Amino acid sequence: MTEVVHSDLVDEVLTLTLDSPANRNALGEALVAQLLDGLRAAERDPGIRAVMLTHTGGTFCAGADLSEALARGADVAEASAMGTSAMIDLMRVILEMPKPVIAKVDGHVRAGGFGLLGAADIALAGPRCTFALTEARLGLAPSVISLVLLPKMTARSSGRYFLTGETFDPSTAVRNGLVTEAFASADDLDAGVASVLAGIRRASPQGLAASKMLATAAVLSGFRGLAGQRADESAALFASEEAREGMTAFLSKRAPRWDLSVSAD
Repeated sequence: MTEVVHSDLVDEVLTLTLDSPANRNALGEALVAQLLDGLRAAERDPGIRAVMLTHTGGTFCAGADLSEALARGADVAEASAMGTSAMIDLMRVILEMPKPVIAKVDGHVRAGGFGLLGAADIALAGPRCTFALTEARLGLAPSVISLVLLPKMTARSSGRYFLTGETFDPSTAVRNGLVTEAFASADDLDAGVASVLAGIRRASPQGLAASKMLATAAVLSGFRGLAGQRADESAALFASEEAREGMTAFLSKRAPRWDLSVSAD
């Protein structure tokens, strides 16, 4: 199997790098499996204090990659259900592991990329980041990723960006509560990461675990209670006529029939 998630351990911090830039680090089967393996191994290893998630290429993560399931003969609804299950597993592992997870992002964040970012304990963004929740434009909704976004984003910001699909920048992401801190340059981002990791390396493993439990308790409570419901909602949307139109239009590079921003000829 091609390695699409690289592991690097330095001073008890394990960096997991998403490295599938050709498909914008989409959550295909290999990437999901390797990322879960890395996270679970870090959770078990007493020599690992924290995990950092980062990426190669201009996109942190573009969401689920349904192409493999579709190629095996699954329909869109079945393929989307597999993607939803994988996303829930990833977010749950990040939330439940008793070690901090830091996201270092300097690229585009879309769809399931928000799930990884929202589940992380600390999210640091570089100047190349852009963010957009465009599901509503496809006849869908950010159903599953809302489990980690709604507890962290302000109510007004989720109300706006869930509905409009507008692209927003790192400074707006900080104001929204999605990102911990934004940096003006790649060098500044590196320095910010170094500062965060220095603080984590000064903390005891027990102190980190207990502190993370406090910080994630409310998110985890909602996650465990609503994950199944959100997965069912997502499945129903993917199976709908509007979603089929939205995805067909997207793949055909045309506007869907409901898009009123397109001027009539």
